[in-house]
Amino acid sequence: MTQSAEYVVIGAGLAGAATAWQLAARGHDVTILERTVPASHDGSSHGSARIFRYAYPDDFYTRAVIESKALWDELDRAGGLELITPFGAVDYGPERQPEHLARVLDGAGVEHELLSAADARSRWPQFFFDTSVLWHPGAGVIDAERSVTAMIDEAVKHGATLLTGWDVAGVEKRESGYRVSSAAGEEIDAGNVIVSAGGWLPGLLGRLGLPDGFLAGLPEITVRQEQAYHFRYRNDEPWPTFIHKSAAIQTYGLPGGRDAGFAGQKVAEYNGGKFIPSAVAQTGTVDPDNRRRVVDYVQKYLPGLDPEPYAETTCLFTNTPTEDFLIDRADGLTVLSPCSGHGAKFAPLIGQWAADLATGTGDIPARFRPATARISAN
Repeated sequence: MTQSAEYVVIGAGLAGAATAWQLAARGHDVTILERTVPASHDGSSHGSARIFRYAYPDDFYTRAVIESKALWDELDRAGGLELITPFGAVDYGPERQPEHLARVLDGAGVEHELLSAADARSRWPQFFFDTSVLWHPGAGVIDAERSVTAMIDEAVKHGATLLTGWDVAGVEKRESGYRVSSAAGEEIDAGNVIVSAGGWLPGLLGRLGLPDGFLAGLPEITVRQEQAYHFRYRNDEPWPTFIHKSAAIQTYGLPGGRDAGFAGQKVAEYNGGKFIPSAVAQTGTVDPDNRRRVVDYVQKYLPGLDPEPYAETTCLFTNTPTEDFLIDRADGLTVLSPCSGHGAKFAPLIGQWAADLATGTGDIPARFRPATARISAN
C-alpha cells in the first residue's frame, strides 16, 4: 500500500531537519525520508563542530545570522539545550579584510573589536597574526549532530513521521502531486516535495521530474570531498574559532569538541578538496597533499598547536558559483541546497525560508531563486 503525506522532505541533515520542524510546527502533515539515519556520517551534517559567526563581507548574511540566532534560541528553549557553545571568533589575513568586516558588524549592531596584529598576538599568543584582527565574542561552535536530532525531535513532537533507510531513487510528477520512490521499491505520494539531499543532489536532479526550463536555470552545483584535521593544544589557553584568508590559502579552525575528544583544534583548508560528481563518489581517503598544506600552515601560523594531526576526517561541501544558497521551487517541488561551506549557522532560517516557499505563505530572498528569476526574465 502506497503511503501519503502533505509534505515529504527528502534528507535529514541540518536543512532538511529544519524544514521539517518548521512545517510540522505550523500544523502540516510531514514525512521525512532519510537515506540512512539523520546527520549521517557520510553527509554534511554529522559531528559536533561547525562555526557560528556573524562576520561576513556582505551585510545581507550578517543580518541573516541575527535572524537565524533568534531561531536557534527558540530551538534551545524548546529542548532545554545549548546547541551553540560560545568561543568568539578572530578573522584576519590580507584577503579577509578585517576592517571591512568591522564596518559591516558595526552597521548591524554586532559587538566586535578591531585589534592590531601585535595586540592580538598579546591576547592570543597561540596564533601568529599577519594583519589586523577582527574579534567578535558572539561567535561560537554549533553541535551539528545534536542540532539535527533536536530539530527532528521537534518535528516529530508536532506530528511528523521519520522514515530511515529510505534511499530515494526518483520523484514522478502526477496529476494530484508527486510519487516518491525508493531504491527498494517503496513509494509515498506527496502533495509537495522538498529535496534537501546535500552532496547527493547533483545525482538526483535529473530524476525529480523538474521542468526543463527550471533545470536549465539552476546554477552549477559542485561537490568537494574536503579534509579536516585535529591538532592537540600545547597548553590550556582558550581557543576561539578563526578564519584566515590570504592569496595563498584560506583556512578555518575551531575547537573540535566531542569529535576531537575535546583535546584539540579542528583546522582545514576552505574548499581545498577535490571535486567529485556527487556524494556517491566520495572515498573517505585524505589527500596527502592537502594534509601537507594544512600541517605547513599550522607550523607557520598556529604555534599553540602540536603540528602533528592526531585525527583526520573527510566531509562534503556542496557549493554554487556565488556561494549563495539555492532555495527554489517549481510547481510543488522545492530544491534546497544550503551550501555546506557556510550553511550550518543558517539552518533554522533556511528551514523557515523553505517552509515559507513550499507553503506559499512567505517570500524568500530573490538571490536564492535563480531558476525562477531566469524563467521570469524570459
